[in-house]
Amino acid sequence: MPKSGQPLPIFGFFRRLIGRDRAFRQAITTITGHAPGNVQLYRLAFTHSSVVRQQGEQARHQSNERLEFLGDAVLGTAVAEYLFRKFPYEQEGFLTEMRSRIVNRESLNGIALKIGLDKLVQLDAAQGRAARSRSVNGNALEALVGAVYLDHGYKAARKFVLARLLKPFVDVKAMTQTTTNFKSKLIEWAQRSGKNMRYELTGEARPGGVMEFSAVVVIDDEEIATGMGLSKKQAEQLAAERALAALGV
Repeated sequence: MPKSGQPLPIFGFFRRLIGRDRAFRQAITTITGHAPGNVQLYRLAFTHSSVVRQQGEQARHQSNERLEFLGDAVLGTAVAEYLFRKFPYEQEGFLTEMRSRIVNRESLNGIALKIGLDKLVQLDAAQGRAARSRSVNGNALEALVGAVYLDHGYKAARKFVLARLLKPFVDVKAMTQTTTNFKSKLIEWAQRSGKNMRYELTGEARPGGVMEFSAVVVIDDEEIATGMGLSKKQAEQLAAERALAALGV
């Protein structure tokens, strides 16, 4: 029996539970700019499939994969609309390339880390570091966009993408001034330098039936840089860009 005047242990448990819920709601409000209405959507957005995998295939809907699929579409639409309006005289190829560079796996992973999503993602501890290297945080960011869309509608989701993700963390102007064909530039450097260069490609299935590719630039049997994308070309292009930066070319 607790001493007179001391709270029962169960009351302390509920206070901690309420405190965690309040902290989670505040985190979502700070990140997205909108107070969560349906908080369960946001909890789902940060639940990686590894957490529920041991519960069987029927529990897969309890992970963030479906929200990730939806958020990917909303994010792509918001960025495409932004680019369409910002560059009224550019052709479709330019707009497609710019969108790909903004929403690629590496870019989303970086933005997710900058806004602190890694502290919210629920991941099987046994998979920790290896799983996070496969864009877990970037995928959670897409799921978060999907959650905002379902909770508050497209206008709120679009505002979140543009005001909280794109404008603070993506230098669109600088991006338009850089060489986009990094693969050709890297090949030219390798030929001039007498280096042997190749790409090592792997693919992994994502929600919605699409594939995510990873490309590693290998120069003289040394891994230099890695890029990820939804096509082999996109992954190789990003890997080449990162390799050029690492080589100081």
